Parts: sequence; structure tokens; C-alpha cells
Amino acid sequence: MSVLKNLDIDLPQSEKKSLYRFLALYIFFTLVILGLTGSVYYTMQKELATSKRTILLDEYTNDFLIALEELGNDTTNTLLYPRDEKFKTSLYGKDYKLIYSTLDNPKNLLTEVKYTNNKRIRYVSKPEKYYLNTQYIVVEIPNDEEWLQGTIRNIILYSSLFFIFMLVLGYFLVNLFLKPMKDALRLLDMFIKDTTHELNTPVSTIMTNIELIDKKSIEDQYLLKIINRIDIGARTISNLYNDLTYLVLNNKIVSNNHDINLKEIIEQRVEYFSILANIKKITISTDLNPDVYLHIDAQKLSKLIDNLLSNAIKYNKMHGSISVHLDSKQLIIKDSGRGIKQEHIDAMFDRYARFDKSVGGFGIGLNIVKMIALEYKFTISIESELDKWTKVTITF
Repeated sequence: MSVLKNLDIDLPQSEKKSLYRFLALYIFFTLVILGLTGSVYYTMQKELATSKRTILLDEYTNDFLIALEELGNDTTNTLLYPRDEKFKTSLYGKDYKLIYSTLDNPKNLLTEVKYTNNKRIRYVSKPEKYYLNTQYIVVEIPNDEEWLQGTIRNIILYSSLFFIFMLVLGYFLVNLFLKPMKDALRLLDMFIKDTTHELNTPVSTIMTNIELIDKKSIEDQYLLKIINRIDIGARTISNLYNDLTYLVLNNKIVSNNHDINLKEIIEQRVEYFSILANIKKITISTDLNPDVYLHIDAQKLSKLIDNLLSNAIKYNKMHGSISVHLDSKQLIIKDSGRGIKQEHIDAMFDRYARFDKSVGGFGIGLNIVKMIALEYKFTISIESELDKWTKVTITF
């Protein structure tokens, strides 16, 4: 998530998932390369260290054979076994019979000998001459652990540097891949900003003049029907204009929070949208607790409710219904509309997300609802059954 925040871009959910998959795959292959390279390097260093110790053992064995020869030729009967602090030795005769050993556990050692065993390296030699009836010599030396510490230190250091380099490279690659999308979103935001600016004056003029008309005094039903249609159109444009304004100026809007009675606000908004609901013969029923108060900005609360009611009307069917329930913990708005496919629910709050192209809109209403909910730490959930109903729950 931090990568997207650093890129300063609000991507739709589907694009985010694709980007996360790319980043996960990129990091996975980077780690695979690091693992393979580290493994090869470790194996090479291990073989090199073993080779050096084997050469050392071979050199000592040659010196030991010379000392053994001198011991075999000794006529003083003062047998002094050749010893070295660094090495341990064992002599075997015919049928692997132990002759003499300085090893800790020489029994059956010859048949079990390995170059690396318990952090020790052993070397087996068959002398050309059998001094003291010796047919096999085993020489052992402690394994050198310095190479292991140095190898691990190098692996950690170079792997860290390589991983950091790949992360930086990945960051620039993500920027490169996202540039066309970022440009398109910026262009759309600029278009919305310009459109909002141009709509300001005509929308205000239309709404002001419609409010001045006394509909009750109009006797001509045809004229009244025309005025109602103008009123509906003006309210739709006004609602869209308010959404666009909020979207463009969101970061500059200072919240003026105070205690607000939710029942009163909801009743006002339901009345405002009743004319839009009547055009589709939609019935709005309310079940509102009168004692629910929130410390919130009134305009933002109205904007949240407006978008939920607007969607419930827009995506409803003719002669449908909307129920609004309010209690001390939550606000529930349920409609009898077209419903939402389950795979689309998680992306409903993404900006510009639209899954039903049969009605207009920019796909910004629920994104604004999400922004307001996040500001006041509300939680939102959507439940839906396709072609039957949709329920939106705001929990305070």
C-alpha cells in the first residue's frame, strides 16, 4: 500500500490488484535470484575451503609418513608416536585392524570416513610401504569455520545491496508502467474541475428561479408537469455539481463539526429526493430513531446521505421501494433495485468505478461516501442480491 501512496495515485481496485500481483511476482523472482546466487556462492566457498584443508592434510600426511618411516627404522626401542597439536591420526593394519590412534573414537572409523563430519575433515591415505604393518592412515583436522562466517557475511551484505537496487529499479518500473494511467486520471480530474467551474453559474441560476416558483398557484397541469421536469433535471444537475465540487475541493474543505440530529437531516434529504423518486413511482419509507446525534459537519453528512439516496433511486426499478432505517448504531438504506454482482461489491467505492452503463454518472458518488466515512471513522458494508435488492449499512 505504501508504494501506491508514494506514487500519489488513486487506482481502481482491479488495477490495484494487477499492480500488487506484478510487485509480488517481481519481489518473488528477485528473492529466487538471490537464493540461487547465494546458494551457488556458498557451495563454491565450501568446496574451496574443503580443498584447502585437504591440501593441508595431504602435506601433513606426507610429513607423517616420513616420521613413521623413521619410527619404523628406530633401533633404540624408544617408540615415540609422531604427534601434532593441529592433527589427529589413526593407523590401521590388515582387515582394518586398529594399530594406534589419537582420534576420539577410532572404532570402525575407516569404513565410515567422510571428508566432512561433525565439523572435522578427514583424509585417508594408503602408504606405499607398510611401516609398522600400517596399511591405512587416517588424518583428521578441525574444519575451518572462518570461511563460513565470512561467506555468510558476504551473502548478507551483497544480497541486501542487490535487493535494495532491485527495489529502486522496481519503483521506477512501476512509475513507468503507471504513467499512462496517471496521465489519464489527471486529465479526467482536470476535466471535472473545468466542468464544475462552468456549471456553477447556470446551476445556481436554475435552482434559484425554480425555488421562486409557487407550484401550488399553477392550475395548468401540463405547465406544472413541465416545471416539475425542470425541477427534477435541475436537482439532478445540482447533486452532480455538488459531488464534483466536493471531489475537486475535498482537501481544501474545512469541517465545521457540531452535534446534529440525524433524523432531521435524513427527513430533509428524503423530501429533497422525493420528486426524483416520484418520477419512477418509487415509495420511500422511513424508520428513524429521533434521538440519534452525531458530531459531524452538516454538509458532509448531507452529501453522504444524498449519494446513498441518489443511487437507491437511480438503480431502482419502476414502482420500486426504498427503506431507510436509523438507530443509535447504524443507518441502513435498502432498495428493491437491480442488485450488484458479488465480484463487483469490493470495488463499488473506487473512484470512477461503474458497472451499470445503462444510467449516467461519473462513478464518484460512493467514492465520496467512502471519503466522508473514513474521515469520521464510520464503517460501510454493502449486501446485495442480483435483480432483487441492495442494502448499504453505515455503522457509527
